[in-house]
Amino acid sequence: MLESCRNAQERWGGVHLLIDRWLNERHALINAYDGLHTERDDAAARQALQRFCEYLVDYVSAGHFEIYEQLLAEAEAFGDARAIELAKQIYPRIETITQVSLGFNDRCEKGDCLGSPGLADELKILGQLLHERFELEDCLIEVLHTAHKQAAAPA
Repeated sequence: MLESCRNAQERWGGVHLLIDRWLNERHALINAYDGLHTERDDAAARQALQRFCEYLVDYVSAGHFEIYEQLLAEAEAFGDARAIELAKQIYPRIETITQVSLGFNDRCEKGDCLGSPGLADELKILGQLLHERFELEDCLIEVLHTAHKQAAAPA
């Protein structure tokens, strides 16, 4: 998961400051997720879970309220019907993953779910969903910025 995050930063880093910041937030989210599996002490594990939840909400909120709106506005500005259609296909799945993420946060943001049976399985599934989301987001960014960068380049 971390390697795909680095690849995304290399491909689109610098294209837009908002996306750069968001990709950095993704990196922090992945690191926080990885940190959940290393803490053995209950207090440290609770803090790691709270930190992960903070990053999770920040990341999915930025995507929902900032990035996707920006990407869609860009597609509309360029009259990019292909990107708009892609967004219509991808956004519902991203929204589903957002709802799962927010549900997890609501249950675990205070670290109260730490001793819950099945937490390890829930985190594994959440990790898989986040990986899927990252791939979908990368697809959107690539389609939009590749097409728009070419369209905006001087002839």
